[in-house]
Amino acid sequence: MEKISNLQVSAIVKIPEGKLEEFKQRAAEVMKQIGDKGTGALKYDWFISSDQTECEVREEYKSSEDVIEHGVKFMETLTKFFNDFPLEHTAFYGDPSPQLLEVVKKYNPDAKLYSFFQGLEEMIEA
Repeated sequence: MEKISNLQVSAIVKIPEGKLEEFKQRAAEVMKQIGDKGTGALKYDWFISSDQTECEVREEYKSSEDVIEHGVKFMETLTKFFNDFPLEHTAFYGDPSPQLLEVVKKYNPDAKLYSFFQGLEEMIEA
């Protein structure tokens, strides 16, 4: 069974009632900073739910090192953002390095970790 090659991250962010416009403005500021400073992310997409009460941030990286570098580079920016708009759920998909597992355990102990099980590509190749 072939492992997923990239590491994916999903984070659900709560949007408090009456704070949607502030959320959108602050999210745009975060994205601008990330775009200006650069990131190792292959994807960094934000999706707002149909009821506009939460946002899912979907990220994809080539390696655990890129995830760690992103976290270090944007720690201050993201900490300020998540203080006002709390993380509801975070999940990592793939095969994180021991170093990334240590960082996740320290800063986000409730994060879920999912190892690759199977995928459609395997079925098509069979």
